[in-house]
Amino acid sequence: MNSYPKKRDKTIGNRKELLLEMFESALQNDMNYRGCTQSVLAALQEKMRIGSPEVFKAGSILAGGVARHGETCGALIGTLMAIGVICGRETLSAREEYEMAMEQGSLAYKLFKEKVGHTLCAEIHKIRFGKVYRLHIPEERQAFHEAGGHSRTGCPEVCGIAAVIAAEIILDLKKEGREN
Repeated sequence: MNSYPKKRDKTIGNRKELLLEMFESALQNDMNYRGCTQSVLAALQEKMRIGSPEVFKAGSILAGGVARHGETCGALIGTLMAIGVICGRETLSAREEYEMAMEQGSLAYKLFKEKVGHTLCAEIHKIRFGKVYRLHIPEERQAFHEAGGHSRTGCPEVCGIAAVIAAEIILDLKKEGREN
């Protein structure tokens, strides 16, 4: 399982520095406040000015694999939401933008799966903690917290990885002039 370096190396350049700050911001957001989707979105909004209060608010119920039910990882969903804000279509008839957004979303999905090991929250729990926690059940959610679910190497690290993936894709889109 890959993770991004924790140290800053300012000699590499602004992009590398931004990505390290993005990783740390998303990680700290999840450690301090919980909510993987919003932890990723908040880092992107703060560091890259992506999104809006409405986009952030929409992420409220997507954490823990969609309303804490272990489905698609909320950190991945936050990544996809941010990419959609940058290159998604604004009308149903905007087919070209739709295709580009899907292409970028597919890239994010692939990178996330490679770096984290899975895209489903429950499966990520198995990888990181050796068992699945059903977060919609209060007792299991408490056990998840006690097992280190929100320690640095738990879900917060996944949020950091997701934020970096989003930032890399968005920076590339902007460099190529492909954002909406």
